Amino acid sequence: MTTPTSRRTLLGALLAGGALAAAPTLPRAVHPSRAPLTPHGAPVKAGSLFLGTYTSTTPGGTGIGVASYDPEDGTIAAGTVVTGVENPSYLALHPTGGTLYAVDEQEQGGVTAVALAADGTFRVLGTRGTGGAGPCHLSVHPGGQWLFSANYTSGSIAVHPVAADGSLGERTDLVAHTTPAPGPGQDGPHAHQIITAPDGGHLLAADLGNDTVYTYRLDEEHGTLEQLSYAALRPGAGPRHLTFHPGGRHAYLACELDNTVVVCGYDPATGVLTPGSPQPTGTGSGTSYPAQLLVTADGRFAYLANRGHNSLTRYAVEDGGPRCGCWTRCRWAATSPGTSPSRRTVRCSSPPTRSPARSRCSGSTRRAVPWSPWGPPSRPRPRSACCRCSAGPGRCGARPLGSCPSRGFLLDAVRRIMEEQCA
Repeated sequence: MTTPTSRRTLLGALLAGGALAAAPTLPRAVHPSRAPLTPHGAPVKAGSLFLGTYTSTTPGGTGIGVASYDPEDGTIAAGTVVTGVENPSYLALHPTGGTLYAVDEQEQGGVTAVALAADGTFRVLGTRGTGGAGPCHLSVHPGGQWLFSANYTSGSIAVHPVAADGSLGERTDLVAHTTPAPGPGQDGPHAHQIITAPDGGHLLAADLGNDTVYTYRLDEEHGTLEQLSYAALRPGAGPRHLTFHPGGRHAYLACELDNTVVVCGYDPATGVLTPGSPQPTGTGSGTSYPAQLLVTADGRFAYLANRGHNSLTRYAVEDGGPRCGCWTRCRWAATSPGTSPSRRTVRCSSPPTRSPARSRCSGSTRRAVPWSPWGPPSRPRPRSACCRCSAGPGRCGARPLGSCPSRGFLLDAVRRIMEEQCA
């Protein structure tokens, strides 16, 4: 997984760039911005989804897919396609919600700004070069004035200013990851993500090629980055994406190459990231190419997407963030494009427990509580909860997705839309 070609081979038929709702992907934490956010464009409607694709593959997409998601019944309706952007494999919304940004993942990498209108129309504002090859991730600073992108192939980080209308200015900085040395089997650094920490004062960049996560400080006046520290992962880990716990003092790192998740401590005062011991993804031997974790708003659970294994792994967050305990894995049965949703199935499994009764780890005392895929019994279970064990300890039954239109299966509906667009 060291070239853009191999990335497209694996991701082209999956949710390569992700689906972004109206809310920004970055935490809206307290941030010492020099000026208040200025709205530009028209904020997208709640429930809007934007789908990244590769336009240079066969089969492939034709641009940025636009869809709408109904949180009440879990249905997704396909909408228009934003054209005029090459290989928009990753997307990010401006904090005001009126402008969408996409990477142009190709040899001459770029980032493109797209103005969104309330009636669903769009206008491409222009593209700026990232100064590197194969950009695969981008994010907007919470202050709304800077855009960051990660050049995968060339292993560098770029910074662009955001104008009042949401368009992008010329690049203000380009930082190459020259040290430490690349990991086993890697031909160089491969920057895979750059995000702003919840404290708003630090940026963290994960580099899959040299098994490192860098911490930077942004000069908000000039748009330049200063490296403060870096955290080294074990050789061959391949850190891909970092996700913060809502508490802001812990983060979860998906390591693509050694098929693990690492719980990290984080110091908001210094930006120092301290990785813990690697934990399994629950997908067996080899690698399932884990992509990224999503932590629930209450901070109690973390979900990991496993691309190669075609599954989701759910972790119970313990002690308010420092640990991820027992996991549950849900896997989609293989189907061909165009298969009816009612014939899709999900199979779930959990690690062996020490007692015949199913249990979940909870709290600092690690006491056992009755297991449920939706949390403790005291919490109301969403209707049509599909991922439910019914065959005893260590085994789960399978139910058709068509009879379970719950919000837990948003990704399946998104994938179905992409299959239709790429057909």
